[in-house]
Amino acid sequence: MMRTGNPALNKKTFQNVGVADQAGAMTLDGTINKSFLLFFILLGSAGFVWNKFFSAQGAVNLTPFIIGGLIGGLIAALVTIFNKRVAKYSAPIYALCEGFVLGGISAIYESAYNGIVTQAIALTVGIFLTLLFLYKSRIIKPTENFKLGVVSATGGIAIFYFLSMILGFFGIQMPLIHSNGIFGIGFSLFVVAIAALNLVLDFDFIETGAEQGAPKYMEWYASFGLLVTLVWLYLEILRLLVKLNSRR
Repeated sequence: MMRTGNPALNKKTFQNVGVADQAGAMTLDGTINKSFLLFFILLGSAGFVWNKFFSAQGAVNLTPFIIGGLIGGLIAALVTIFNKRVAKYSAPIYALCEGFVLGGISAIYESAYNGIVTQAIALTVGIFLTLLFLYKSRIIKPTENFKLGVVSATGGIAIFYFLSMILGFFGIQMPLIHSNGIFGIGFSLFVVAIAALNLVLDFDFIETGAEQGAPKYMEWYASFGLLVTLVWLYLEILRLLVKLNSRR
């Protein structure tokens, strides 16, 4: 049984999609190429917002980009999850929208803590490459117990964030999420670790899909799922760095 904490890549992802012939089957190379394409789309829209903010020396309202990106990204993600066949179109839209969100949030934090975005990007890329190496060399093996642990932890984090959002409407703040104290930093470290371990599950899931000969359009869907995890990982690393910098 395949498990992953990523909502886009779970054990039902490759169910009912059929098995394609060799020419029209999902491959690792195809998934990698599409992942790079989505990444560059995200980077382009993020760079647009970033440059717009700093070229105006911060005199730009980023709220429309962030809120618009969040809404557009959520819609594109839901469309992709419920109709995998349109991932070729909806996944790039998701990447574009998330770029607006990440560009806006990153610009705001960079203006407050100089150099923090470079650190967050470097850590995200470093963690991704390290875990990819550990997975490919089979140093980390996604056993069923490993998968169950990561999925359970991911679900717990999702519930915690959801409760925090609901309580926030009533003016109640969850200190673990925003606090720069020891417990707040410890919580962020834990979330970063779980987000990173989800990459291992994603690698395993994508490899399994290619081995099963899933249809070609699943390359787009799998690339979308991987991008979801990378966006989450980057945001959690950025949150952690903000907490650490605010203690100085």
